[in-house]
Amino acid sequence: MKLISKLLCCALVLFGCTVQVYAQGKAIDLASPNGELKVSVSLADKIYYTISGGGKDLFTKNHLALELPGGLTLGANPKLSGTKKGKGDETIKPYVSLKYSTVRNVYNSLLLTFKGDYQVEFRAFDDGVAYRFITSKKGDIEVMNEDFTVNFPGDYLLHLQQANGFKTSYEERYTHIPASTWKAADKMSTLPVLIDTKNQYKILISESDLSDYPGMFLKSTGNNGGEGTFPKQPLEFGPDGDRSLKFTKVADYIAKTKGTRTFPWRYFLITKDDKQIIENTMTLKLAAKSVIADPSWIKPGQASWEWWNDASPYGPDVNFVSGYNLETYKYYIDFASKYGIKYIVMDEGWAKTIEDPYTPNLKVDVKELIRYGKTKNVDIILWLTWLTVHNNMDLFKTFKEWGIKGVKIDFMDRSDQWMVNYYENVVKEAAKHQVFVDFHGAFKPSGLEYKYPNLLSYEGVRGLEQMGGTTPENSIYLPFMRNAVGPMDFTPGAMINYQPNVYRAERPNAAGIGTRVGQLAMYVVFESGVQMLADNPTLYYRNPDCTQFISSVPTTWDETKALAAEVGQVIVVAKRKADKWFIGGLTNSKEKSAEISFDFLEKGKTYTMNYFEDGINADRQAMDYRKKTIQVKAGDKFTVKMARNGGFAAELK
Repeated sequence: MKLISKLLCCALVLFGCTVQVYAQGKAIDLASPNGELKVSVSLADKIYYTISGGGKDLFTKNHLALELPGGLTLGANPKLSGTKKGKGDETIKPYVSLKYSTVRNVYNSLLLTFKGDYQVEFRAFDDGVAYRFITSKKGDIEVMNEDFTVNFPGDYLLHLQQANGFKTSYEERYTHIPASTWKAADKMSTLPVLIDTKNQYKILISESDLSDYPGMFLKSTGNNGGEGTFPKQPLEFGPDGDRSLKFTKVADYIAKTKGTRTFPWRYFLITKDDKQIIENTMTLKLAAKSVIADPSWIKPGQASWEWWNDASPYGPDVNFVSGYNLETYKYYIDFASKYGIKYIVMDEGWAKTIEDPYTPNLKVDVKELIRYGKTKNVDIILWLTWLTVHNNMDLFKTFKEWGIKGVKIDFMDRSDQWMVNYYENVVKEAAKHQVFVDFHGAFKPSGLEYKYPNLLSYEGVRGLEQMGGTTPENSIYLPFMRNAVGPMDFTPGAMINYQPNVYRAERPNAAGIGTRVGQLAMYVVFESGVQMLADNPTLYYRNPDCTQFISSVPTTWDETKALAAEVGQVIVVAKRKADKWFIGGLTNSKEKSAEISFDFLEKGKTYTMNYFEDGINADRQAMDYRKKTIQVKAGDKFTVKMARNGGFAAELK
């Protein structure tokens, strides 16, 4: 008995020493399934973690915490009470499959349990690392702030979208600055942030499973690093025009939420090949599962959109005064029907007033358009301000009764906890009545689109509606940043095309910067559950080969394969739907060539490739293009040639 007691005492002492060693900073390591990436967690005055790739530190002594009232900080002087390592391996089949119809989610996990009723969970994937807080406190809690601090061991190149404040539509141009020059007093950045370590790896920082909590921004620490910053929770509001509200009272906390919950994932997509950024599904792998039991009523698709071209069809077949009226909308429906386009959007101007979603413009008979559309297999999406929806949440029931399939909701321009909850309340209520949602004036996707797959897209991008403010030099970053975290309503499809040095355009003669083929390519490269045809049906009719290609491109995909990718320079991607492949390529202000291989094609089969390439004069006359046809098979090589601000688009079948 004495021997057993001595052994038991020794065991208890050793266990106590183990906890003590952790508290003094000994690392608890977690590796990715392939061993390439590693997270080393150490505990001292804070919870620290270092992320390495291939044995090289990518971040050093990052730290994390949740600050609660009364000076209580979860993560300060942490007392570890347990660790648990695990593995995950699941197959995800997203209903709206932007990249793949099936995604395998494999990771290693580390769950750290601390005294004080909280845990921190880390996951390591072959292409990234993520963590989140988990709390188990009674009642509600107020979160005063969250510590998300990352430290760069070198002078990294940062690709940022720097906003003037928390009120932003996420449409600022990207900036590209060395970390050493980003000062604490400089503008903060929206997420995602893309980091070039200049040492093999690129890292994308974003978040997923954002619910009942504000969206995160990143600001400089002033010491070669970044830290999270969050909008405070608004408490009281006052009038601010017909499409917004101003704050009259703001809390001193960023969130008031349930004390027992999981918090949003903070993730680092880590890649050695820029192609992996294009192919990543990190937001999906960390998102909440769908809560819509039967999503079969949700129909992704394309839409003809009248706002960008100012509802101005013209020509010998237009024997009516065009504008926001019944005859014009029927013309858009006829165009959509001819090309198999599922929807038309009726943007600002369809209603008599912005504030009243039940009374159409006297020149617009919405119920007649719904009836007419049904005869042509075309449904209608209605534009609304967020404030109108907020004041009339029963409109989804009414729209369902009318036969409206989707809504485009605009001008939120915020990501505080109140507004994040508004997004979720809207898609939840819309789902009850089988209405899908496209958010404009929006923050970036953060996983809600998988929890509620009737959320088909978000704007939150410097898209084509900016016209002269939308340049290929900026847009070439979108597949590697904004679109890398979720669906993006860029609204492509310009049929009047200019090189930037000669750009002159405004509505109704709206135009895009870059080549015609670049516009076609966007339908393949850019991901969105609802994809706009932004230009005038008149111009699409005059360019039937381009229109036939655009309207044949799916909005959901079974497989995605990046063929060439260099951040800020070039992208060529192949995507498959059933047995048909499409290829899209985009470049920046410099002419590019990229050799691709058709090794992604099924062996033993010959494919006909109809493709569009920039014409010999596209560097001056952006509307110059050539359409060609060749036969290809698995293993063949092909050189994609793109003019400055150009593109490449192909269909293989």
